[in-house]
Amino acid sequence: MKIMITGATGLVGEGVLLVCLENPMVTEVLIINRKPLALQHQKLKELIVEDFSTITNYAEHLNNYDACFFCAGASAVGENEESFTGKTFDFVVPFAKSLSQINPEMTFIYVSGNRTDSTEQGKVMWARVKGRTENALLKLPFKAVYHFRPGFMRPVKGQKNVRSIYRIFDILSPIWYLLFPNWICTMREVGSAMINCVSRGYTTSILEVKDIKSQAKS
Repeated sequence: MKIMITGATGLVGEGVLLVCLENPMVTEVLIINRKPLALQHQKLKELIVEDFSTITNYAEHLNNYDACFFCAGASAVGENEESFTGKTFDFVVPFAKSLSQINPEMTFIYVSGNRTDSTEQGKVMWARVKGRTENALLKLPFKAVYHFRPGFMRPVKGQKNVRSIYRIFDILSPIWYLLFPNWICTMREVGSAMINCVSRGYTTSILEVKDIKSQAKS
């Protein structure tokens, strides 16, 4: 399968990219970035798009892919609802809408977040915004749309874009697995589950941590 990935310069995107490059089912990976990634691999291609709202200008590069793994995202820390909406809903949905017009036969997978609010009515701002984003994506005419809601994700070997807090959490992972098993998974499980969603589908459009772990199994 041929996969495109956004956000490869971030924690989730980089981890998913490395998993895809290792997986024999994946024959080609196109990363869509705003800036170049210092990585070379025989499966890897790169498309620099400084403004994601102009993605239709690159249609000829995007119509032969089986899936898009949208791993780009912004932190809600220090953001109000208007600004976070601009960096989340207004960033993801127009891109996905354009992509669905270019290639409606692909599978679109969006990395959302644990405790995302599908009702859009809850008290937690970021959860409402991500819920609104998820709901809008489900209406687009892709072959399939899946939302991944991971909690803490243990990095894969070789990742460079890992913040110090993640390294500390990783050291303490045995505790998290014991106390909060439905809050923690590995980046390898996330990437493998995405690939398996493309190849064999899944029973629901929303994958919580337990679903991600189950779908990652070959």
